[in-house]
Amino acid sequence: MADVLIVEDDAPIRRMLQRTLEAEGHLARTAASGGDALAEVERRAPDLVVLDVVIPGPDGLGVSRRLRAKGLSMPILFLTARDAVADRVAGLDAGGDDYLLKPFAAEELLARVRALLRRGQEPAAVLTAGGLQLDLQSRVVTVDGRSVELTDRESDLLAALMRHPGRVVGREALLRSIWEGETAPDGNVLDRYVSYLRRKLGDPGAIRTVRGVGFALRS
Repeated sequence: MADVLIVEDDAPIRRMLQRTLEAEGHLARTAASGGDALAEVERRAPDLVVLDVVIPGPDGLGVSRRLRAKGLSMPILFLTARDAVADRVAGLDAGGDDYLLKPFAAEELLARVRALLRRGQEPAAVLTAGGLQLDLQSRVVTVDGRSVELTDRESDLLAALMRHPGRVVGREALLRSIWEGETAPDGNVLDRYVSYLRRKLGDPGAIRTVRGVGFALRS
């Protein structure tokens, strides 16, 4: 599950991209202009940017250049209807990592996104959020210096929440993340695992339930 920023000024395409990425389990934010995109990145750096080239100023190339000038290295996937070699070279020279021509199939978009998220990224061995520290290999969480061993499912659930502290992570996204490649159980099972985690963490308020939406880890 990744935090993806979609920058697209065409509203129907923007909504389609958001639905497609959210259905894959990602957290998808949107911006309709270059200025809005830069403001979103300033507010919180995403894991990946899906960036249309032709948007209200600065255009996609300008946004990419500014992100790279700030030292930000998140992958950038350009979207464009321009298929000339010179256009693709300009996008790559501006700091883009990949180029997807419009119109495109949702399956190809998702494949490009998965490849960019994998490229050159080693998963973090330890996650930290608030007073929690989770070792992803040993499945041990340290709570204010106290070590607690977790099951695989509990560890996967806590990791999904720790990657986005203070933010609500939807039920469907959590189910896909934890039971990836398997048939996900019903939502009641997820509630039980949240209950197990709260008990092991020793703090009922550590994970907040947002009724009908999902859960959030206290930041």
